[in-house]
This record gives sequence, structure tokens and C-alpha cells, in this order.
Amino acid sequence: MENLDWKCLPFGYMKTDYNIRCVFKNGKWGKLEVSSSEYIDIHIAATGLHYGQEAFEGLKAYMGKDGKVRLFRWEENAKRMLSSANGIKMAAVPIEMFKEALFKVIQLNKKFIPPYGSGATLYIRPLLYGSGAEVGVKPASEYTFLVFVTPVGPYFKEGVKPVNMLICRDVDRAAPYGTGIYKVGGNYAASLRAIITAHEGGYANTIFLDAKEKKYIDECGPANFFGIKDNTYITPKSESILNSVTNMSLIEIAESMGMKTERRPVEVEELSSFSETGACGTAAVISPISKIVDPEKNMIYEYCKNGEPGQLTMKLYNRLVAIQNGDVPDPFGWVTIVE
Repeated sequence: MENLDWKCLPFGYMKTDYNIRCVFKNGKWGKLEVSSSEYIDIHIAATGLHYGQEAFEGLKAYMGKDGKVRLFRWEENAKRMLSSANGIKMAAVPIEMFKEALFKVIQLNKKFIPPYGSGATLYIRPLLYGSGAEVGVKPASEYTFLVFVTPVGPYFKEGVKPVNMLICRDVDRAAPYGTGIYKVGGNYAASLRAIITAHEGGYANTIFLDAKEKKYIDECGPANFFGIKDNTYITPKSESILNSVTNMSLIEIAESMGMKTERRPVEVEELSSFSETGACGTAAVISPISKIVDPEKNMIYEYCKNGEPGQLTMKLYNRLVAIQNGDVPDPFGWVTIVE
């Protein structure tokens, strides 16, 4: 990969050499198979196409300055895929098989892992979908699990910069007790109208409110929301919010730094009381929020008034990224070396 400019990589898809695949058939999983094709053969009546039986994960592999490749909390991604599979009645991927597929796909595509210091990482996308044919609305009897990788550049090319968000009231990402807590494609499809509207208005993303009362903060585009005030890290809790591995980690880091933490319902009106706010997820780690606009209530909530991310937000960001890259000790036991 001598000709690849690692520091100019987009956060997008690039072909790599291999992906890993496995099929669940006749009540059991087969063996992992290696493929060099970017394409899949899929039955025209597959439930993944017709009835939304599809779940995915996203995680990264990091090259340390010691030349070792690190995975961050992959077990949590494996457990979340189990939860998603159970939530929409798919065959669950065993955690050990998930791990074997991860390690194999990383090792086979090692030349695509961006070097330490480039700001880029190897993005890993596990995917599970109903590949069995059904015309009636019911779970498939066959499922396909695959994992592909692609090198991606940093979400913020010029360093972490605050972004503006738009509150959305006319689109619901997920219903209460629906699929919001699972990482399934339907949630993202449901969010696209609002996200596109936000982008067209010059905003980085949208903030969804709860579908029942439009009273509480739900998700922040495809990420979790957090606010900081009085040395307390506060993040919403509901039955329609995806349990973010990044958010889970930030909570523990905040506590280790002497901050208080709260996971609870967060009313829209509380936005005015936060000193810092942000969105967190695998892609950006943290996107500090500069301004939140609520057009229906004619309200603008401003943070980062000097144009720079908040101090506590950056302390949390820097600590998490340092652990992921192996720059500081990992007291939490989150990092796994890929041998």
C-alpha cells in the first residue's frame, strides 16, 4: 500500500482483499469461509430484502506505535449483535465465531491497516441478514453472517471541530418498544429524511426526540447524545436508544476522572442548562456540538461560544482515543491485541 495517502483517506468504502462469510442452514452454523468478492448472491425472496431481517455492527482496528494491532471492546459489539439478532428473530452469531471472523479478516487484510499517527483506522463491518426465502411474514430458516473491512480516514480531517444540530419533530427514528435499541438497518432508513433535511439546512445532523411525547432527547443522528453540567456527564435513557459502546466507555472514563454520571430521560428544555454537549459513536468518537436549533420552539441553544470544543469534552475524547491507540495504559481491560 505504498501509494496510498493514509492521511487523506475519506471516511468511506475502499475495496480490500478479503472478507469472511458464514451461513446458518439446517439449524446450525457452517464454517467460516474466505472470499475475495465484494458481492453476494442473494435469493430474490430473502427476508433481509423484504422484511428487514438485517443487523450490523461497526468497530475499528488501531495500529499502535509499538506495531501491535488493537481492537477496542469487540466483545460488546458481539453481545450487541446477539441482542439485535434476538430482537428481530434471526439466528444469533456465537461470540467465539464473531471473534474468529474479526481476527481472521484483520489478519488477511493487515496491509490495509493505516499506520500509527495517520489518524486513520481500519473500519470493520460485521453484517447479519436473513438469506432464506420466505414470502409470508416470518423469520427465515437461513442466515448469512459476513465481515468486511475498509481503511477510513479520521471523521474530522482538521482536528475535532464543533458542529451544529437541528431538532427534528416531524420524523421519528424509532417507536417506543420498537427496534430502536437494536442496531438494525430499518432504524437508519427511518432517520434518513430528517438527516437529509438537516444537511440541506447546513447542519451536521439532527436530534431526534422521543416518538411518544416529543418531550425528551432520543438519539443524535446515528449517534448517542450527551450533555455536561456541574461536572456531571448526562446521557439520555429510553427504550428506543441504541446502547453505544463509545457512550458506555465515556461514562466509565468520566467516572475515573472524578465526574459524576447520569443515564436518565433528558427533557428538551434541559438543553439550556448544559455547559457542553456532544454526539458520540464509533465514527467520530465525539462530535462536540456548537449550536442546537429548535425551529418549532424558536429556540437556539449555544455552546462552544469561542468556536472550540469544551474542556471536559476534549479530556474525555483524548483519554478514550489514547486508550484505543495504545498510547496510555488501559486500566479497564478494553483493548485486545490481535496476534
